Amino acid sequence: MFPSVVFKSGNNGPGILGGPEGGPSDPSGLSPLGGQTPPWLDICTMDRDLSEDDSVVDLSFEAESPLAPPAELLERLPSYDWLFQRGGQQIMFPPLEAPGRPLEQRCWSSFLEHSRVPLVTEEVAREALLSFVSSKCCYGSTAAGDLIIQELKQQTLCRYRLETFSESRVSEWTFQPFTNQSVDGPQRGTSPRLWDIKVQVPPMFQEDTRKFQVPHSSLVKECHKCHGRGRYKCSGCHGAGMVRCPSCSGAKRKAKQSRRCQMCSGSGRRRCSTCSGRGSKTCATCKGEKRLLHFIQLVIMWKNSLFEFVSEHRLNCPRELLAKAKGQSLFKDENTVVYPIVDFPLREISLASQRGIAEHSAALSPRARVLQQRQTIELIPVTEVHYWYRGQTYVYYIYGTDHRVHVVDYPDRYCFGCTII
Repeated sequence: MFPSVVFKSGNNGPGILGGPEGGPSDPSGLSPLGGQTPPWLDICTMDRDLSEDDSVVDLSFEAESPLAPPAELLERLPSYDWLFQRGGQQIMFPPLEAPGRPLEQRCWSSFLEHSRVPLVTEEVAREALLSFVSSKCCYGSTAAGDLIIQELKQQTLCRYRLETFSESRVSEWTFQPFTNQSVDGPQRGTSPRLWDIKVQVPPMFQEDTRKFQVPHSSLVKECHKCHGRGRYKCSGCHGAGMVRCPSCSGAKRKAKQSRRCQMCSGSGRRRCSTCSGRGSKTCATCKGEKRLLHFIQLVIMWKNSLFEFVSEHRLNCPRELLAKAKGQSLFKDENTVVYPIVDFPLREISLASQRGIAEHSAALSPRARVLQQRQTIELIPVTEVHYWYRGQTYVYYIYGTDHRVHVVDYPDRYCFGCTII
């Protein structure tokens, strides 16, 4: 895949085109040091025939990409003239569709009655800890087997989650080497508007990015990097094919030694490793094809935005663990646009629903189109287990319907550093 180009209109900054000071490239192929060849390079070029490579200019300081699309492309695509006026890239989206119906008044007591989470018994608590300990290389199982459970404090938390699946479309100008493929240019018709281009939407709430060529937006132009030559002068040897020997620095003999340099066999020169001695390189922009196919590219991004909230608690269990815990589904609402929950028994859940929907709307409405929203409420069981072992009391937590364990301070740890074999 060839890189997309986002250009900026305005004055060229230093080094954008030509030499390092922003001036034009030296067409003679000389170095930028005052227009003169460095003295050390004379040994590499004194016996070189320049007639074979005079047409290969030194473009080592040229920008890989031009600052603007070809003028002919913009003239033939008036509906995309903003590519030049607004920085080369624009995100576009159509008006939002009509939202779904507001949520009907719900009897949450019936939901809660039919969604009771099973209590954790001492047997389940011990088995959960033993399973956790066995998965850790530095935890001993003696304490888990001999501990005495003193108290089980069980609490059920509520987790609210809002997912918003959105689509944004970006049109940008790009190019690739022209290999005599068919050209779908403006002469074949008018390019459609971005949101008129029909594409297959991925499954809801699964992120994806796809790129498409806008129909009838192609144009073939000479490569701006090599000016249609397919090759350019090597910046390593300045077209000589040979460079000064790094071992003897071109002196042909080692310093303070009478014998000749073994690396260059006494010639003072070595073949340029950058171009393998050819003096020129295949243009990396057009891959030697001399011409480029310019076109408008449509980039579609499907993104799933997530908002999560866990009801307040006073447990010493990390909130990030509870956010990822497996819960029991209590409520699910999915529509093009969902409405806030307003009458849930825990007011903080209703407030979280209102805040999450407002945040997603504010973040996405200026730049994307909402395709689907889904809000859920789940019950997350958490059990605080107090136990006694060898004269001291400790605590650990069992959370989620799959009985995950979080240990605060396990007494039977014997690792002071692991070695990976």
